[in-house]
Amino acid sequence: MSADVSSTAPAAPAGPADVAAVAIGASAGGIDAVERLLAALPARTPFCVLVVLHLPSRRPSRLVEIFAPQCALPVEEPMDKQPAQPGRVYVAPPDYHLLVEPQGTLALSVDEPVLYSRPAIDPLFESAAVAYGPRLLALVLTGASADGAAGLAAVRRAGGTAWVQRPDTALARTMPQAALDAAGADAVLGLDEMAERLRQLAQGVRPAYPDSPGACAPKQRE
Repeated sequence: MSADVSSTAPAAPAGPADVAAVAIGASAGGIDAVERLLAALPARTPFCVLVVLHLPSRRPSRLVEIFAPQCALPVEEPMDKQPAQPGRVYVAPPDYHLLVEPQGTLALSVDEPVLYSRPAIDPLFESAAVAYGPRLLALVLTGASADGAAGLAAVRRAGGTAWVQRPDTALARTMPQAALDAAGADAVLGLDEMAERLRQLAQGVRPAYPDSPGACAPKQRE
């Protein structure tokens, strides 16, 4: 049974105030979805954006080449121990987990794949939750695995904010639905609305929560 996304949300954070980082996780169908979100960000976006998109481990990635022309921010694959800077987009390279260290530097890890994926979303979300706490906004988009669900739960436990793509709008609904079941969300949004909210957030507009009909608590364990 899936979580009821129309259920009433419990008390939720007032909003992603002073967001320092936005972490985005996607898989099947994710290139187009991430591209649409990055295109919404203005040049003076005051937070960094961290992207994990499932990739084949043994082939070069073209994600920077694909995303950069659509995004007003610099887009790059980070180096190990590179400081995360606001106003930049960091895309996990193939065959490395992208992590955030407590002092705000980025790290590349060759730890075991998570749910058959490296890079995986859970390690990024879990490490970023420790580093940024309430200043982290995490987004789970389309995908065909449960990667990102445990990480999103860690983000919410740390006081961060969670947005999940509406499963019925995702090319592959398994990943957003798994995230809702495990962690719930502060907002459940279609891509266009998510992109508009990101743009507003980058311009200093901070929505209050819960304000989304789809906002929900995690699925209750029996």
